[in-house]
Amino acid sequence: MTSQRSLPADDFGIYYVLAECTDYYDTLPVKEADGSQPCSQGVTGLRNLGNTCYMNAILQCLCSISPLVEYFLSGKYITALQNDCSEVATAFAYLMTDMWLGDSDCVSPEIFQSALGNLYPAFTKKTQQDAQEFLIYVLNELHEALKKYHYPRRRSHEKGSAQRCCRKWITTETSVITQLFEGQLNYSIVCLKCEKCTYKNEVFTVLSLPIPSEYECSLQDCLQCFFQQDTLTWNNQIHCSFCETKQETAVRAGISKAPKIIIFHLKRFDIQGTTKRKLRTDIHYPLTNLDLTPYICPIFRKYPKYNLCAVVNHFGDLDGGHYTAFCKNSFTQAWYSFDDTRVSEIPDTSVQNATAYLLFYSCQPFSIPIQKH
Repeated sequence: MTSQRSLPADDFGIYYVLAECTDYYDTLPVKEADGSQPCSQGVTGLRNLGNTCYMNAILQCLCSISPLVEYFLSGKYITALQNDCSEVATAFAYLMTDMWLGDSDCVSPEIFQSALGNLYPAFTKKTQQDAQEFLIYVLNELHEALKKYHYPRRRSHEKGSAQRCCRKWITTETSVITQLFEGQLNYSIVCLKCEKCTYKNEVFTVLSLPIPSEYECSLQDCLQCFFQQDTLTWNNQIHCSFCETKQETAVRAGISKAPKIIIFHLKRFDIQGTTKRKLRTDIHYPLTNLDLTPYICPIFRKYPKYNLCAVVNHFGDLDGGHYTAFCKNSFTQAWYSFDDTRVSEIPDTSVQNATAYLLFYSCQPFSIPIQKH
């Protein structure tokens, strides 16, 4: 996914597709607890294939996002598949099916690892990898496999044959990934000499937030630090098209399109030259009603509050460590801890902890993607 692509119109239809899939669900097995209530759907451990805890933690978080799970379990992904890059998406769909509809307490992600490893061999080696980087690769590959092209209509108010010609060839790539995870930042850039302002847009799927304290802070502190105005001087000066030279500039970011699922990457790994360290700051983050109003452009503040749906935790240091996940199950509405094959229900009070590395927030509550009829 590139930052040059225009964003699709906002559409929450993916959250309300259960009614279209009743015939499909009638044929599916449902895991049951105590022979009665199907309360263990989506609560399945993943085998560690050799330092693959980073992969297991990310897959558990993606497995907890109901509209994404439903998209794959309903078979909707099949009609969108691009033949030349369908292996990763197909393996992902099979794994989601095993995790939600299988009858095992744990399953192996070996087929999915192999499919992604064909493109990125580092993920097949039994070495520690960064969970955030792995997440971005997975989202990118799923998007590439499922993207569709849209050709916007020509606008009647456009003047000149050159403008009409350019508009004709502009396309938009959309997929279930862009619909759920993709947002857009808008940067206002002010030249401090001529005071002219220009704007730049940048697409994102993960926001990497700085940590302003070594000991304790809140997620809002991290957000304020990210969105505060920066002054670029000396070697960081930006070329001003009005002054026609590099000038000192003031830059401020805002969210011009908020994604339905917003993912925050807490920048705990600090590398400066040959010095490496992990920030073990205790970052307080809310389980509900995270207010992003101060950072979203006013005309786009339709859904400014978000609820936590998943967390990736990291234990250890930069050269070695262990990843786990906390995920809220849309069926039971309970939180679960996923540590490879070890799965246990946890109280809400245990979800907030000092090891959080990735935070997944949703602007709408999830419906149940699987339902027995």
